[in-house]
Amino acid sequence: MALSTKIRLSIKQFLTVKKLTLLLTLTAIVAALSSAYFYNRINQIDDFNQAISAGKPPQTDLQSFEAKFSTAYWLANNERYKEATLLFNKALNGASDEQKAAIHYNLGNIFFRRGLAISGTNMTVRDEAEYLVRQAKTAYLQSLRLDNSNWGARHNLDRLLGMLPETPVPGAGESDSPGLIMGNIPVGLP
Repeated sequence: MALSTKIRLSIKQFLTVKKLTLLLTLTAIVAALSSAYFYNRINQIDDFNQAISAGKPPQTDLQSFEAKFSTAYWLANNERYKEATLLFNKALNGASDEQKAAIHYNLGNIFFRRGLAISGTNMTVRDEAEYLVRQAKTAYLQSLRLDNSNWGARHNLDRLLGMLPETPVPGAGESDSPGLIMGNIPVGLP
């Protein structure tokens, strides 16, 4: 009984009107400051989203992943592919796997669009277009390695694979049977 009486007395000494008033006042001040900070932050995020939607550079969070990604995305949509590719590659530093998958998907889209834009009958242009389409394939595959649930990357990769020429088999010629390439084996052995 003596122990519980001591506890009650120490609680009564701690919970005086002055101390309770001070505690509640500090709590109210911290809550008011937190509310003001979060209200300001919400306004900054809203301004950021409006600037990105309008294609303007944001005023806040300039070094954030979202700012780099959205600027690169806007550049890619406006066919400024080189700048977009550089910004996407810069955004890869410090990005999560999901963010890296989105970046590789967009890089694949850039290469795919460029390959489609320059495809033609000239052999040098065809070689460049094939190179760009192969780069797009590599980017889509990397995106799928990082995030296998990206259906946009799967769809574009499927379309792209239908466009790529067959990879020649070593030793395959004009005939139906490709033959084998074997070094240092004399001709005529069974």
